[in-house]
Amino acid sequence: MTTLSGASANQLAVANPWSMVPPLGNLDAYISAANRLPLLTLEEEQGFARKLRDHNDLEAASALILSHLRLVVSISRQYLGYGLPHGDLIQEGNVGLMKAVKRFDPDQGVRLVSYAMHWIKAEIHEYILKNWRMVKVATTKAQRKLFFNLRSMKQGFKADSAAADGGTHRDTLSPDEVSQMASRLNVKPEEVLEMETRLSGGDVLLDPSPSDDGDEGFGPIAYLADASQEPTARLESQQRDRLSTDGISTALQSLDDRSRRIVEERWLKVNDDGSGGMTLHDLAAVYGVSAERIRQIEVAAMKKMKKALAEYA
Repeated sequence: MTTLSGASANQLAVANPWSMVPPLGNLDAYISAANRLPLLTLEEEQGFARKLRDHNDLEAASALILSHLRLVVSISRQYLGYGLPHGDLIQEGNVGLMKAVKRFDPDQGVRLVSYAMHWIKAEIHEYILKNWRMVKVATTKAQRKLFFNLRSMKQGFKADSAAADGGTHRDTLSPDEVSQMASRLNVKPEEVLEMETRLSGGDVLLDPSPSDDGDEGFGPIAYLADASQEPTARLESQQRDRLSTDGISTALQSLDDRSRRIVEERWLKVNDDGSGGMTLHDLAAVYGVSAERIRQIEVAAMKKMKKALAEYA
């Protein structure tokens, strides 16, 4: 790998730093070009950093950024296991690099590579957390720490247990491993278990699209929706409750005493054994009329109550 330094690097970077990047057609070409860009000496780096800080020299900023693109490529490779595009990881890392260059102070006695590493990782971490799953799996500081460490530590535990058990693998953490991990990362054991559960699951469409044969897909939306809380259903339920209490009471007041008693005995009373109220023949005996006459009175009373309920509603 060719590394330029001194006057050659200075001239290339300051005159036209972007001319050092050839036309790119794919990610491999970009990575190859980034690895061919010259590194800066300590003196060159501090000189460019002071020009940027004191004079807002954008060409100096370009030189600092270009000389550290290979650092972004190297760091981004560490996060390929999350299944996200390598190009996107590099892009987000470059954003972190630019932020680091903007805030870099050459008088602190630290090389830009050490300072920028934290900014690059922070941007990549944020990108992964936002895009790894449809639903964000880590929001608190402890959860973020677990998200980026749990899988690697879990693999280490698996390797140790497999060696001890003669090649037997376990998919879950043992209580002792949970305690060890919580102690190392300075988090609670409950948080370790919660993050392990989150990482072991996957995204599920709430409302899946129809299949190729036209059948409707079945998803959680079918059983997660609470129909009782649907506005129309709630209004209907409230109206039904009101009619069954105050409405019935008002409708009964519109009947004469005999009709009211017949309706109450037939429909509103329940015996101790759970059976219904009096029969037509029972009421016929009470009033000294035929069962058919009681039925006629009941039908007329029901019509009158129905009209009263409609007016009440």
